[in-house]
Amino acid sequence: MEVPSAPPSTTSCAPKSPRHRLSTYSAKHWHAQLTGTRRGYEALGIAGLDVRPDTLIKWLSDPEYNVRCSYRGLIHTAYENVAFVAAEPLTDTVKNGTYEISGLVRTGADERERGTRRAAPLRIDASRGDWTEIETPWLAGDLRDDDFEELFVDEVIVSDIGAGTDGWEFSGSSYTVELR
Repeated sequence: MEVPSAPPSTTSCAPKSPRHRLSTYSAKHWHAQLTGTRRGYEALGIAGLDVRPDTLIKWLSDPEYNVRCSYRGLIHTAYENVAFVAAEPLTDTVKNGTYEISGLVRTGADERERGTRRAAPLRIDASRGDWTEIETPWLAGDLRDDDFEELFVDEVIVSDIGAGTDGWEFSGSSYTVELR
């Protein structure tokens, strides 16, 4: 995948670092994202750039055209906004579902492979959990897999089955989690 080059800038107008990009963001030229799609034109409007389409095309297509620093900043903001898509809120199905976890689980001295013919999967009622700590970084685009795993254990699993007097832990290296 070819990564698009950033809009032109000078040292005094250096753009801020990009936000979270779409993994499919693959335009070969930065102006293609702004003039070739409805989202691009909407992003320009949201960024505050209100110029005639023919002026915009001259700016974006001619690298020698002198565009004011303030306009370059707005163009860059629009470009980054096209590359960024906010996360959808977590659905009620995710927050209120039943999760079945298969893998090695230890409760006190009892350690066994769950989700087999000999032992049912560990069932978690997600509706008992507090999803706020998970949803906030999720919506901001800042939730990494490791953070999600830790928060899911702390905010959802513990809320359903508690910390327990014997304690419990996921002592294996691989798990299957199914939402029912």
